[in-house]
Amino acid sequence: MTSPRPTSQDITKLIVRVSMKDRAAFDLLYRRTSAKLFGVCLRVLNDRGEAEEALQDVYVKIWTKADRFAVSELSPISWLVAIARNHSIDRIRARRERTTAIDAALEVPDEKPDPEAEAVAGGERDRIHSCLQELEQDRAAAVRAAYLNGDSYAELAERFSVPLNTMRTWLRRSLMKLKECLER
Repeated sequence: MTSPRPTSQDITKLIVRVSMKDRAAFDLLYRRTSAKLFGVCLRVLNDRGEAEEALQDVYVKIWTKADRFAVSELSPISWLVAIARNHSIDRIRARRERTTAIDAALEVPDEKPDPEAEAVAGGERDRIHSCLQELEQDRAAAVRAAYLNGDSYAELAERFSVPLNTMRTWLRRSLMKLKECLER
């Protein structure tokens, strides 16, 4: 005798238990929903072997993302189907990306600057370096850290032992001095 078809409430309870990493609930959820989700994968991928692989990936996602179900407004089966469908579509997209013709690489421009651009950039680099030397040493170090290394204002304020707003003022004033220097 077959077990009765699971209700939406049954599946919801299983997903909630799976979100708490309940392996028995995960096993039961798989047994009750895998046929439907396999059908979704097969319909999208149109290849039995790939659909089986996709189904495994789908259940890994369900295991890791079950806690997100509560915030979704979907019915439990719709949520599961959406995961299976989206994963299968992602597999198709990935397959297409892998099949890009090698000849397309011939059309990719060389982004390395030409000798003239390198000479101009070298001159600009020297001018910027010269202008940075006109700043106080700690201000120049803060500018380099913020704009070349990507350090945050908060990190710099802590490193230089100044309040955050002071660091912002240092950087703003230093940039204004650099601009004046570069415009000379």
